[in-house]
Amino acid sequence: MGLERWTLRSDRIEATVITLGAALHSLTAPDRAGTPGQVVLTTEDVGALLGPAKYYGVTVGRYGNRIADSRITLDGEDFPLLPTGRGVTLHGGPDSFAHRVWEAEEIPGGVRMHLHSPDGDQGFPGALDVWTDFTLSGAELTISYRAVTTKPTVLNLTNHAYFNLAGEGRGDVLGHLLTIDADAFTPVDERQIPYGPFEPVAGTAFDFTAARPIGEGIAEGHPQLKLSNGYDHNWVLRERPADGPPVRAALLAEPGSGRTLEVLTTEPGLQVYTANGFEGSVTGPSGAAYGRYAGIALETQHHPDSPHQPSYPSTELRPGQEFRSTTVLRLGTTD
Repeated sequence: MGLERWTLRSDRIEATVITLGAALHSLTAPDRAGTPGQVVLTTEDVGALLGPAKYYGVTVGRYGNRIADSRITLDGEDFPLLPTGRGVTLHGGPDSFAHRVWEAEEIPGGVRMHLHSPDGDQGFPGALDVWTDFTLSGAELTISYRAVTTKPTVLNLTNHAYFNLAGEGRGDVLGHLLTIDADAFTPVDERQIPYGPFEPVAGTAFDFTAARPIGEGIAEGHPQLKLSNGYDHNWVLRERPADGPPVRAALLAEPGSGRTLEVLTTEPGLQVYTANGFEGSVTGPSGAAYGRYAGIALETQHHPDSPHQPSYPSTELRPGQEFRSTTVLRLGTTD
């Protein structure tokens, strides 16, 4: 397969990325005592990485999240997409960017991954070239995307790392404290497709405007959370300046270790997924099997099913345009 592994180091953190899926394969950060620990879920089992997808740390594309009815329309022309099940196309299709081996080259402070996606790939129009840069400085890992197309298409890229700030394999994340800088979310139907207008989070299980334990919201039994036994929803981030620098989207904290993760992004949405579908079939380097709620994905992106939601920010990309997106993962500790 020709899989390559690249390790980035600073005086604070260490990250390993691999060319399979342009994935963040490991991320090590110190706890409040200065002891380093692995804070993302990972596996050395390539079969698990290519099998029934959990998307460990991968670059998701062409289209992160869901597109209803596996179909898009551009300039009056319909394009059927390859479905992944339940009448939707999830994360770009059954043979998505997560399953491809990307080309890699060294850049200052990190590594650049490149993938060429041909016209018609998984049904999406246009030949697409995508670059994912991983750069590390101090306690920050920056993930930057760039893409160009030969035909009008849609694009929604994100990274799908699962975090457990207590340490990989050290229980679930229900006790992690989460803050999300958002006042609304996108309610979904049984296929996880948004319907209707944005809904305010105030006074609901989706209100993370102040830090609260993840498990507290799940325990409330909100009807939306019964759809997937936990969070698998998109928050509408507070407005950020056009073409400006990344702005904070979320803060995750783990009281026991003292580790914190601040997520900053240029994207308008944040998909939070609490590993509801994990069933213990994959074992991490700690030897622990990953069960439900073993990690949390904080996926910076545009909102799901945007091609069918005219009120959402557009995900269209046209020839002559350049797609750019940046997300910063800032590790730290509290006393």
